[in-house]
Amino acid sequence: MEYVSRTKLAHEPAIDYSLLGGEHIRRGQRLFTTGMAILAAALVYLGYTANTQNPLHTFQGLLILTLAVVPALLWAKTGGSRFPVFEAIMLLCANAYGLPLLNAKEQLAAYSDDVITRAGWTVVLYLTVAIASYRMVRGLPGRSSFWTESLITPRIERLVVYGMLVSAAYVSISVFTDWIPWELVSILRAVFFGLGILCTFVSAQRWGRGGMTQGEKAIFLCAIVPQVVFLSTGLLLIGSISQIGIALLGYLSGGKRIPWLVIVATFSILAVLHAGKSKMREKYWEGDLPPPTFTQLPAFYSEWFGYGLQKTEEAEGKAASNRLLERTSLMHILCLIESYTPVRQDYLYGATYRHVLPQLIPRFFWPEKPRSHVSTYELSIYYGLQSEEATETTTIAFGLLAEAYANFGMFGSVMLGLFWGVTLKKLQIWTTFSPMFSFAGLIMILLTAWAFNSELTMAAWISSLQQAVVVVVGIPFVLKRLVA
Repeated sequence: MEYVSRTKLAHEPAIDYSLLGGEHIRRGQRLFTTGMAILAAALVYLGYTANTQNPLHTFQGLLILTLAVVPALLWAKTGGSRFPVFEAIMLLCANAYGLPLLNAKEQLAAYSDDVITRAGWTVVLYLTVAIASYRMVRGLPGRSSFWTESLITPRIERLVVYGMLVSAAYVSISVFTDWIPWELVSILRAVFFGLGILCTFVSAQRWGRGGMTQGEKAIFLCAIVPQVVFLSTGLLLIGSISQIGIALLGYLSGGKRIPWLVIVATFSILAVLHAGKSKMREKYWEGDLPPPTFTQLPAFYSEWFGYGLQKTEEAEGKAASNRLLERTSLMHILCLIESYTPVRQDYLYGATYRHVLPQLIPRFFWPEKPRSHVSTYELSIYYGLQSEEATETTTIAFGLLAEAYANFGMFGSVMLGLFWGVTLKKLQIWTTFSPMFSFAGLIMILLTAWAFNSELTMAAWISSLQQAVVVVVGIPFVLKRLVA
């Protein structure tokens, strides 16, 4: 990681740090050109094939898609931060709101045109405010040791890829054995989850920069593939999707190159698995069958792929990609919130946000602390989606934007966009010269990974992030002390 002298920083002019420059400018320019071409083609195709009855909804969907992609395109064109947190959060809105508005007609059939239109403008307003505030923020890079001092040496940094093997070993043990005592499950899960995020992102970014040897690439693949496979044996794909997403984002941010073959192959496999997920859950969950053992994995996934490739009556005519899209859609939840608020249910006026600060208190000091998803459960009960008993077994994905609207309406969406735009731009500026393993760099890696948790409410988002920060920042700090 490059370092910059304090003398240089002291004389740095107060200019707009749009995070320009970097050694991958030419790659970034090519990525920008490619991205523009893909966006243009996607807008034409989606505008022509949109499954909407109201032309205004088609326009809104295309506008949301464009606004969601613009920050990522500008990031590629200008060089961009090594920690594209803001860009990732905005980009995920395309999948959560833009594409569902264009193609998920069945999910939105229960809502009137007025409700869908209002929800569409809510997303547009949120994205516009976020992008505008992000572009207006100015600042200088951080100068203190918090921002510029690495917690580990370059030699140890090169060993990070081996941490993925440790993480893979933990996943294997936790999935296929009962060796871990129950009282240590939550602690070890937090430790190795944080370790896995850190090692995956850093290693993938090194690969993208061209800094990995062939042997290290082999170790990376031998560690990440089993984790992705093992994490989905419980018939929940979100863990595997997040792991893949973190690796792809790390590679892209490091090398400004799109791994097309990996993306196409991964998306195709996930789409098929998602298509067969319901039948597998019906057989294994409702039939109360145990998850597969290690030796049963080939037969298990062969069966799963068989269900996914099989065309059933309910899936006839619907593409696997559309079924995968429905899994990540939050547009129908936003429409539900807007159809109820404030006509049937009053605004919550910040009620769910009161849980954010209490979640920062360690459970060790407060054993009776509410569950991290307490805000989600309150929303589910308030809008009549679940009873209190049902929240014990099922969690509904609301997302930060729907929560903001439930609390303050359109004003909530404006404030959420302003929060992301200002906060994340400031952090990206301050970490311009931060080593990957500085306190600031580690926190930014986690924030980048947490961009994928778009379905959480703010209290759950902050709570899970805090746990990971303690682990990810603590491990290098302890290593530094041990080798000092």
